[in-house]
Amino acid sequence: MKNFALIGAAGYIAPRHMKAIKETGNELVVAYDPYDGIGIMDSNFPKADFFTEFERFESFVDEKQRENKIKIDYVAITTPNYLHKHHIGFALRSGADAICEKPLVLTPGDIDHLLSIEKATGKKVYNILQLRLHDSIIALKEKIAKELESNPDKVYDIDLTYLTSRGKWYFESWKGDEEKSGGIASNIGVHFFDMLSWIFGENEENVVHIKRPDVNAGYMKLKNANVRWFLSVNYDYIPEDVRDSGKTTFRSIEVDGEEFEFSEGFTDLHTTSYKHILNNGGFGLEEARNSINIVSNIRSLTPVSLDEKAHPFCSKVIS
Repeated sequence: MKNFALIGAAGYIAPRHMKAIKETGNELVVAYDPYDGIGIMDSNFPKADFFTEFERFESFVDEKQRENKIKIDYVAITTPNYLHKHHIGFALRSGADAICEKPLVLTPGDIDHLLSIEKATGKKVYNILQLRLHDSIIALKEKIAKELESNPDKVYDIDLTYLTSRGKWYFESWKGDEEKSGGIASNIGVHFFDMLSWIFGENEENVVHIKRPDVNAGYMKLKNANVRWFLSVNYDYIPEDVRDSGKTTFRSIEVDGEEFEFSEGFTDLHTTSYKHILNNGGFGLEEARNSINIVSNIRSLTPVSLDEKAHPFCSKVIS
């Protein structure tokens, strides 16, 4: 059994990490969050210590790491994106491995910084890249790999569309602040960019057509794919038939004009990710680099006029 600490216990995604720790037969020893409304801990780890001040949490972890009876093996991190680098650094220096939500960090330079801490401490950083463990996506990667064996120069045409509605609170929170979240592309798109580059090769070109607080859209050239992408938290851009069905999220990936179905199988991917890490797998710093390069580059680009490379949904925003 491994012992865990959790930083960011009140966050949206934190319950999935608690569930993963519990379902893999491990123990949450201590959690931290400046917000104290986390009764969900009672149904998972009612005996876990909890702090709302980082200094007290830090002292607790330091004390446990110096004891022989209880050692913190992993620190799970589910904090706002801009804090990831700091909290990962704390975990490594405390003598624990780190398991961090996406996006791992905001810039490629942050990855280099953490690599140096890994080297100095001998501890490891793991990124939650759960789409790489989705059965349908694994099957797609195997299918594409076989096709590229016989035709290495084949280039696929892909449309990525992801809309997940958010209320006005989103833009008042850290998620609506590009300095803290990295913007829409980083916050809701990074795992899709990771998945596509994992399957179709490294990023060779980026173009942005729309960059607004509620929507980003653009085009990217991967080694073996042309990708038109559209990401938004605005309910108004969800297709009418989807809205009529009562849904507030729309997710679609088309490969050469054919819809790739992967809507099921998301429920337990955090537990699957934890099992992967605990069984000497996991995705480290270098495996996160390609997607962090992509979103960091998108953040720096100035939008261009719509052209033939623009995603069809762009016309919903700019007519």
